[in-house]
Amino acid sequence: MSAALLLVRTDAAAGEARAVAEAKALARAAPDTARLQVCIAVDRPLAYIYAWSKDVGVHDGAKRLSPIAEWRGASAGARAPYHYVVATDIESGWEEELNTWYQDEHMPGLAAVPGNVRCARLRSLDGTPRYHACYDLVSPAVLERSEWLAVRHTEWSSRVRPHFRNTQRIMFRTVLDDR
Repeated sequence: MSAALLLVRTDAAAGEARAVAEAKALARAAPDTARLQVCIAVDRPLAYIYAWSKDVGVHDGAKRLSPIAEWRGASAGARAPYHYVVATDIESGWEEELNTWYQDEHMPGLAAVPGNVRCARLRSLDGTPRYHACYDLVSPAVLERSEWLAVRHTEWSSRVRPHFRNTQRIMFRTVLDDR
């Protein structure tokens, strides 16, 4: 599993071409970068620019994301034009429970949903939100499937989710994916 540098751009209204050019500039500045991924939010002027690599160094303005775990999705191998991110912090005293829930129930359950190509969890080494759950999807409609909703509404999910803090849920279109 790869670590990542993440550039967050709130001026994505400037266009996909600008975001892709910025990703390529990031790759030149971070020579160990193996793969790029550029995602544009579907409902706001926001872009996530990932530079995936075995190790990530420091780059001005970029968050370092350390890998926690990765799962092959039920639709592994399919094209994934959408990238869904849930980024969150967790209330003090709930971190161990959060990580166990994600590892044992939540991520394996969501990975098994048709339309999920891959999913991963990463930890920010630079600021908040600390945890990032990333899902590469064939369509935003995957989030409406009965299988997805069943995993989101388990008893364990209902116990853990109220302790999320600073949570961001964002659906992106993937405009470049070199992974």
